[in-house]
Amino acid sequence: MTQVVLAAVLGLLFALGTFLVLRRDVVRVVWGVTVMSQAANVYLVTMGGLGGAVPIVGHGPPAGEVTDPLVQALVLTAIVIGFGTTAFALVLTFRLYEEQGTIDLADLGAEPPESGGEGGEP
Repeated sequence: MTQVVLAAVLGLLFALGTFLVLRRDVVRVVWGVTVMSQAANVYLVTMGGLGGAVPIVGHGPPAGEVTDPLVQALVLTAIVIGFGTTAFALVLTFRLYEEQGTIDLADLGAEPPESGGEGGEP
């Protein structure tokens, strides 16, 4: 039952991330990429195993199967890197808004109007 719930949650997270990436707003695109990266992290943790004993060296043999700590360490690293990348992308988005006055991708991709004044190309 747990695998079905996790599969449904992962599907919803990837669907939400895809929906946000396809929006015209730059901030929603950034959050969509963040949601999809966190969904990938959850997927990796679930594939590493949810059950099992704690991987700590102690007295006596471990009781049952031991959870792989490498997957958890890699996902923790990915979370930290993802947080820094998201913060950087949001700062760039704010700078884009200050420079252009909009964060709409359609407006940013449009051709600037030709100026008929001086300083233009002949």
